[in-house]
Amino acid sequence: MSIWVVSDGRTGIENQALGLAEAIADLTPAVITRKTVRWKPGLDRLPSGLKQPWMLDQGAELLRGPAYPDVWIATGRASLPLSVRIRAASGDRTFVVQTQDPRWQNSVYDLIVAPDHDGISGPNVLSILGSPHRITPRRLAEAAPALAKRIEPLPHPRLAVMIGGRSKAFDLTPDHAADLADQIRNAILISGGSLMLTFSRRTPDAARAILTDRLSSLPGWIWDGRGENPLFGFLHHADHILVTEDSANMATEAASTGKPVHILPMVPIRPQTKFQRLHQALREHGASRSFDGALPTWTYAPLAETARAAREVLARLPAP
Repeated sequence: MSIWVVSDGRTGIENQALGLAEAIADLTPAVITRKTVRWKPGLDRLPSGLKQPWMLDQGAELLRGPAYPDVWIATGRASLPLSVRIRAASGDRTFVVQTQDPRWQNSVYDLIVAPDHDGISGPNVLSILGSPHRITPRRLAEAAPALAKRIEPLPHPRLAVMIGGRSKAFDLTPDHAADLADQIRNAILISGGSLMLTFSRRTPDAARAILTDRLSSLPGWIWDGRGENPLFGFLHHADHILVTEDSANMATEAASTGKPVHILPMVPIRPQTKFQRLHQALREHGASRSFDGALPTWTYAPLAETARAAREVLARLPAP
């Protein structure tokens, strides 16, 4: 089976489609190819209905053939104009999957894999808790040996900390970054543990600098953005996971490990109904609790929603 993963190339958003493709490949032999869609400057913000393939800087060739995938998994607004055209271009051979709520032409896609907190429904909609992602116990275990020499000497409890940043919904101000740093530092000092910290691309430079400065004296590893992101290894070796509340991706990735997930607050910019629904669902699943400085341990069934979505794709594929 050939699977194309289609996005604008941003790691966080591409990982949704890539994680779903990898979950399918875990169930049946498949070749996964990443494809990037980029619109010409000034045209990327046009409504999807006005965008035409000639407006693309990258990706117009995806509709021209002669080769087309068996399964097209796309994510993000940039991919939508191609997703609604690829089935016709392929002569109805390509099965079209869109992750997230497209909010445009929703009846056209063969399957929409959307977070339950988006609140959409329909015969072609599969709602899952959170977003699809690449985290599985096997992939974490595969990533662990390369980092073992640096991480295994670190004292327990080891805290994997995933820091997000500014978005339409939340902000991470310097003052709030300093407050988070103090809370994390106190928890590690009291517990005698260690730190494994990664930042999002959305983390403001000022917040990154403050967190790094206030936490760098602790035993552990603060990833500086150079080289490959050690997140998979961090999650494997962690005893606890702390994650800021601004990212559905990070929260559901953390909840797929079966380890205690502590949610760090951010500065809200607007009412957070969707995120409130997501975090309520994670609490009800038993995966997460609000971080209060303490580090209690608990267990729960790791989330496996990406695997469930992969089974649904295979179930809906037409017979060869």
